[in-house]
Amino acid sequence: MDKLENQPCPFCRNKTLTLTEGEIEIPYFGKTFVFGMNCSSCKYNKSDVEAAEQKDPCRYTLETSGEEDMKIRVVKSSEASIKIPTLKMEVKPGPDSEGYVSNIEGVLDRFKKIIEEQRDLSEEEDVKKNAKNLLKKLWKIKLGDIPIKIVIEDPSGNSAIISQKAKMEKLKV
Repeated sequence: MDKLENQPCPFCRNKTLTLTEGEIEIPYFGKTFVFGMNCSSCKYNKSDVEAAEQKDPCRYTLETSGEEDMKIRVVKSSEASIKIPTLKMEVKPGPDSEGYVSNIEGVLDRFKKIIEEQRDLSEEEDVKKNAKNLLKKLWKIKLGDIPIKIVIEDPSGNSAIISQKAKMEKLKV
């Protein structure tokens, strides 16, 4: 992994930005470039992944059936959206969208963090109650007690769910 430290941050202007880039080989996906920016002053953070070869727009769908599925590898680019229809939840790409390499459990943890923030910041009781119920469901999903469907749609083609159980189809953009 190559590092370039003490760069000027685009937000706070301090020379505390670290740029990283590297190549990793992901089984059944191929060579992947990983990029990152992190400022130790203002905590700005941005990351992305990009396949070395050009890929077609894609949609991956996975239905989990147990705790073992939480280990399934996920590659998500900054242009991808992730949906969990079972929970009526979706994260769409935006200017601050990040790419990452993780697993199903890691994806669920990202949703969990968003729900926890909503629960903690809301003053409305129904929002707090709904958040608590969703967090309980996420916990049961991670234990493998509740099956879910996860859908990743990526117009750049730089995302994947790496499993024999995942269905891949071309995405019409």
